[in-house]
Amino acid sequence: MSNQTEQGYFTEENSAEVVVSRNANASDARLAELMEAITRHLHAAVKEVEPTQEEWFKAIMFLTETGHKCDDWRQEFILLSDVLGVSMLVDAINNRKPSGASESTVLGPFHVPDAPERPMGADICLDGKGDRMLVKGRILDTDGNPIAGARIDVWQTNDDGFYDVQQKGIQPDFNFRGVFRTGADGVYWFWGAKPKSYPIPDDGPVGKMLAALGRHPYRPAHLHYIIEAEGFETLVTHIFDPRDEYIHSDAVFGVKQSLMAEFELVEDKARIEAKGAQAPFFEVKHDFVLAGTS
Repeated sequence: MSNQTEQGYFTEENSAEVVVSRNANASDARLAELMEAITRHLHAAVKEVEPTQEEWFKAIMFLTETGHKCDDWRQEFILLSDVLGVSMLVDAINNRKPSGASESTVLGPFHVPDAPERPMGADICLDGKGDRMLVKGRILDTDGNPIAGARIDVWQTNDDGFYDVQQKGIQPDFNFRGVFRTGADGVYWFWGAKPKSYPIPDDGPVGKMLAALGRHPYRPAHLHYIIEAEGFETLVTHIFDPRDEYIHSDAVFGVKQSLMAEFELVEDKARIEAKGAQAPFFEVKHDFVLAGTS
């Protein structure tokens, strides 16, 4: 005999309450809390838009197609979360920073955990493509003190707008990737190539949804960072080119005002020679401030 509790029979008016009451014996209180919130909001949305049965079936088929597009190399549901702004919202809730600390943004799907550690000042551009770029700055605590021994994991697309893992056999392995560690002065610097905007994968159901909504699939030009140091919270973030044409309409809502950096074109001969360069290059300066763990 069932010991489940039910608040009356299911009707249009009390639909959410009846469904939620059926979960009264859930063994995981957090799961019950989550399912109650999801159920109430989902039922409220259905009552607001009043979909036809054909429309609801179309929604189910969209989710089915989204699942079919997932494999070991692609996660279409993460893409769906990204373009709906949910990934950034979850990131914001879980990365509330103290005043003065650098803001986080989404990790993205193309991080590689075993990128090689390189000497400070190395060039992560292995294919020789693109406009040469010097990236530099400091890793600081919220009091402005330099952080020694900070581990800086960086990655970006090549000049064609692809990450190396998207072009196995075309790009060199670990192209535009590297790990650097700061010295006592907290300073970091390395060479790369000026990043370009690129589209998220838009050949699946999420891309079709964006097109139907009149939205583009592009992300503005950016560099990725993961910065770790003992005694500090790990920072997952980007820096963005504020002049990029998509800076105000990032497909995944990852742009934050504080993460915009100036990409300065250096054409002065003395400055070019001082950096050991042979031609004009872009210079980007951006400091990162880590929040302490205590």
